[in-house]
Amino acid sequence: MKLRPASLVVYKQKPAKVCQIAAKKISIEIENGSILSVRPKDVMLLHPGPLENLSALTPMTGEIEAAWEVLEDETFNLETLAEFAYDEFTPSAAWAAWQLVADGIYFQGNPQEIETRHAEQVAAEKEARAAKAAEQAAWDAFLDRLSAGKVAPEDDAYIDTVIATANGQHQNNQVLRALGMAETAENAHTLLLKMGVWDYALNPYPARAGLSLSSSMAPVGNLPDEPRQDLTHLPAFAIDDVGSQDPDDALSWDNGRIWVHIADVAALIGHGSSPDAEAMLRGANLYLPDRTIMMLPPQATQLLALGLNETSPALSFGIDTNDEGEIINLEIIPSWVRVTRFSYEEAELLMNTPPFQPLANLLNKYQARRQQNGAVEIDLPEVKIHVDQGKVKIDPLPKLKSRDLVREAMLMTGEAVATFTIENDIPIPFTIQDAPVGELPDSQSPAAMFAIRRMLKPSQKSTIPGKHHGLGLEPYAQATSPLRRYLDLIVHQQLRAYLRQDELLTVHEITRLIGASTSVIRDVRRVERLSNRHWTCVFLLQHPDWQGEGIVVDIKGRRQLVLLPQLDFETGIYRAKELPLDSVVHMAVNEVDLVHLEASFRETS
Repeated sequence: MKLRPASLVVYKQKPAKVCQIAAKKISIEIENGSILSVRPKDVMLLHPGPLENLSALTPMTGEIEAAWEVLEDETFNLETLAEFAYDEFTPSAAWAAWQLVADGIYFQGNPQEIETRHAEQVAAEKEARAAKAAEQAAWDAFLDRLSAGKVAPEDDAYIDTVIATANGQHQNNQVLRALGMAETAENAHTLLLKMGVWDYALNPYPARAGLSLSSSMAPVGNLPDEPRQDLTHLPAFAIDDVGSQDPDDALSWDNGRIWVHIADVAALIGHGSSPDAEAMLRGANLYLPDRTIMMLPPQATQLLALGLNETSPALSFGIDTNDEGEIINLEIIPSWVRVTRFSYEEAELLMNTPPFQPLANLLNKYQARRQQNGAVEIDLPEVKIHVDQGKVKIDPLPKLKSRDLVREAMLMTGEAVATFTIENDIPIPFTIQDAPVGELPDSQSPAAMFAIRRMLKPSQKSTIPGKHHGLGLEPYAQATSPLRRYLDLIVHQQLRAYLRQDELLTVHEITRLIGASTSVIRDVRRVERLSNRHWTCVFLLQHPDWQGEGIVVDIKGRRQLVLLPQLDFETGIYRAKELPLDSVVHMAVNEVDLVHLEASFRETS
């Protein structure tokens, strides 16, 4: 067959009619009536015609399976197939026969050479198409239910993909795409709330960061039998928040010497052990308002935390100071201690009695020395968020001398340990902080405190000691929370190795550990901040009539940033008339956007 005017051809899988034939181009008419100029090789001839118009290509019914059976194992052309299937070779029959070939169930090939597919291939293709049709029907039914605000058990597979997107496991999501929504974790979260699959209490941020919501279960052995100095004659006090599950520091007063007892984690968790490796991957305890996820196995906490047993193993730091609060001597010993636990509120009632009073006097001198060395004190409201059976409670943290006592003792220990490791050439991760850029405000007002906090640089870990400008310490290392922070555990492992005269980790190895744990520690702290904000938003949803005071702490144009001390929450308000910094405004919650962790407030009279 040759191309000629009124022939039936295929162009881009669609029927077309040849109008004119030139030397290098032909003109064709397509289904919408348009005339195109194309190359002969761009079309495929099906029937020589004459074809009056494309609308004459009417659907046809024929003996398709009979033709397939008769023509089995043969090679034939389109005309033969049309005659066997439709008893004629007209343009309509030719187009219907070609659609059978293009469809690919029974036949395959081109108009000149067509062959039948084997029975196994036909059966497999039919099965695959039936499955695809069933899948499409299920998808269409799911979308119908979704548009009606309903879901069914058979929708779990689709919902699981939305949950995976909400948890940050992947972005591409067929459900969100079908609904015309951007494929983001926030939109997936919104949809799950709308469907009732999630409720507002579900906190997605640990999963989005890839953090585990179960504590380590790595195997822990028994505490080694080794010499320990008996310090049980010294009253030792572990002071912490109510409900603390992992007390890892305690204080004693010994006739002018302060003892800081730290849970002796390195005695049980050696570097390279299974629980050590898992702790490195976790970086730190994850403190959430509704739970605490430990970086170490619960068995380690039970054996090592101070005050959970009658006597506790500790690594004790005996620190001597001069009259100016300067550290003049440090003794480090493995010990046994007998610890009494206090809440900050309970300890506050004893601050004017021994041994708390002499401890406080010494540590006040130490604090004064830090301040003389440029320490930055930020006094902004803090709160403690608790979740009990889905109910959120937010309690402001009072300014207590007992908190200052513990903080200064821990800082003193950090400075003493850092100095000791430098003097004895023990590589550890030091904590440093660059100086802020610009002059800090002199005022102690909330707005000034807010500005100072924003000006401070983040602290960093380094094997090279340096100044921590915010604390006014040089050198400094975090060393008092080996149950809670992995790099503190590394410090203890190095100190323990030095005391036993074992081989120390090298500077290169410490640098590697800092790099391996820094990003996950950053994720842990970020998730804690996001989770606190999440539960604060939940609190506001549970208390839609909340009202309280706000303090203007920053101004940018018409937008004024207001700190809500009762919630430790910042929000923006827009006013035609600007309020001075530190103005107190009365606020009421207006609307809560849980998914984006935002809440809007309005001023009240």
